Amino acid sequence: MAAVTLLALGNGAPDVFASAAAMHSGHPRTGLGAIISAGMFVSGLVVGVVAIYAAPFAVDPAPFARDVLFYLVGVSWLFYVYLSGEIYVWQAVGFVGFYVFFVGFVFWMDVGLKGRRRGDCGGDVEMAGVSRGKGLKVGDCEIGGQLGSMDGEKEKNGFAMAIQKVSKVWEVPVSTLLDLTIPRTAPSEWNRFYLSANIALCPLALLYSCKSFIPLDHKIVFLLPHSHFPLWSVVLFASTSLALVHYIVEREPPEREQLPVVLVAFVMSVFWISTVAGELLNSLAAIGTILDLPPAFLGLTVLAWGNSIGDLVADVAVAKAGQPAMAMAGCFACPMFNMLVGLGTALVSQTLNAYPSAYELQFHVSIVVAFVFLLFSLMGSLLVLTWSRFRVPRFWGFCLVGLYVVFMGVSLVIAKFSR
Repeated sequence: MAAVTLLALGNGAPDVFASAAAMHSGHPRTGLGAIISAGMFVSGLVVGVVAIYAAPFAVDPAPFARDVLFYLVGVSWLFYVYLSGEIYVWQAVGFVGFYVFFVGFVFWMDVGLKGRRRGDCGGDVEMAGVSRGKGLKVGDCEIGGQLGSMDGEKEKNGFAMAIQKVSKVWEVPVSTLLDLTIPRTAPSEWNRFYLSANIALCPLALLYSCKSFIPLDHKIVFLLPHSHFPLWSVVLFASTSLALVHYIVEREPPEREQLPVVLVAFVMSVFWISTVAGELLNSLAAIGTILDLPPAFLGLTVLAWGNSIGDLVADVAVAKAGQPAMAMAGCFACPMFNMLVGLGTALVSQTLNAYPSAYELQFHVSIVVAFVFLLFSLMGSLLVLTWSRFRVPRFWGFCLVGLYVVFMGVSLVIAKFSR
């Protein structure tokens, strides 16, 4: 259940905001191409690498078939809508609703069916849980031993230490900026100065995020009659005053986590993800203009890689820890969340602006090719694993990696001969 809700939200937040930023900035092909190509990257390259590294291993038949089938239906539906060239509000809302239905179905399978199984064979389940716990502990110890040996090698290598120090220097301004704008929720990490800075700067950052419908320099009357001040200066004055009062009054950390602080930390994290996604899209547009590349190709390559490389690293690390089935399970729910919720939310916004007319989708052959390859990889994985009785064979990993290489080659050829 957590894999299709919290984990999918955490892994898919950059994709969600990147696709929304692409839609709102007038680059719908870039956003759509990035979501579909990212799905191909995960279901093709990531699944293939995990299979090559850890195969043969078994996957749980019911969750695997459920995730792949739901993802396959969602991709097929989006492909049909894209080929029609237009999308209505009810169709865009349907994408988000389909994922909500998927979450409910997962909840029913995890809670309803497993609850009955626990009632029938509680002892076996408990023993299985103990054995799984022991396996995880062994895996954790092995990971800790590997990390310890890696740290020892870094200490022996002066060049690696120098690179590590340089990376820490680069992290200082970024981490400082995040500390000034994102509150620390744990009482053990409480810092009076940073929390006061959060009170002063967070309202200004939120005002900046609303600049599309609330101008920052909007003149308002404040304190003095017949005098007008910019809105940002009024907000900064009020928040700075509250920050000073907090710094003077508050001297002890709270005993437990406070809900308002957690909510503000979540909102500010979303703000930074959205801001970075918008700047990323602007940079891609500039690169496309300089190199004379179509935006759809940039979405299929650079943006998709940037959003999905974390999935590759995380899933391979999980497979190395001795849990390849868990790594495989995360390769379908997260891309489906990005497509149905991320792209679906962006399409809901665009179709509402065009209501009651339909929102027109820009056709590009590279996106059609991405759809075809993604559908082929999903259907192939489902058929091959069903034929092999839900044991992942190593040859299929090589096939998936080869399929992704062919996909990138075809995309390069299309980008060269089409605009």
